[in-house]
Amino acid sequence: MASEKEVKLLDFWLSPFGVRTRIALEEKEVEYEYKEEKNLILGEKSELLLKSNPVHKKIPVLIHHGKPICESLIIVQYIDEVFPSKTPILPSDPYARALARFWADFIDKKISQYALRIWRLKKGEELEETKKELVENLRTLEAELGEKKYFGGEDFGFVDIAFVPFTSWFHTFQAFALLSVEEEFPKLAAWGKRCLERKSVAKSLPEPKKLYELFSARRKELGVE
Repeated sequence: MASEKEVKLLDFWLSPFGVRTRIALEEKEVEYEYKEEKNLILGEKSELLLKSNPVHKKIPVLIHHGKPICESLIIVQYIDEVFPSKTPILPSDPYARALARFWADFIDKKISQYALRIWRLKKGEELEETKKELVENLRTLEAELGEKKYFGGEDFGFVDIAFVPFTSWFHTFQAFALLSVEEEFPKLAAWGKRCLERKSVAKSLPEPKKLYELFSARRKELGVE
């Protein structure tokens, strides 16, 4: 087991990308020092973050033995490789591993940008177009899940970790875009509840209500309401 001095995580509590890294660390039972970028929502970034990720200047950043690793999916794969003693996150079969990476990439390119945009938008054409894109891509993702317990089958893994942080945002979809995941994508909703039964997920996900309250306040500050 790694000591707290060996592993540090620069993160912000509501970030779905940071949640991915926290889930992976919990799955591997890795002890780590959590360093919250408290003022990130105000655009303020710590010197350690700027030094550790000078290219993108974004969280999360995993620091292992003083060396920074950036980008959430890369971090999750790094954690899987460096701490192999527990259940693997990525499958051992090369084809299954390639598929998992494909769907994780799909989530980053086709879902996250729309999911994170909804709370910022006023009612109107842009919101409806964003909602349309999100719905189409969630439909594709639900078709991939099908009747499986998890995206990889019986085992919780890479694609689950990539997408499950966004389940905390489902309430904001309903509140700001009138999109009910429970009604339109029941398989994804049920999958999310199964994932929440895992200690690693339950411990890492932010409370949906807390996200909603924060974004409601930010909308008023930005004049979106």
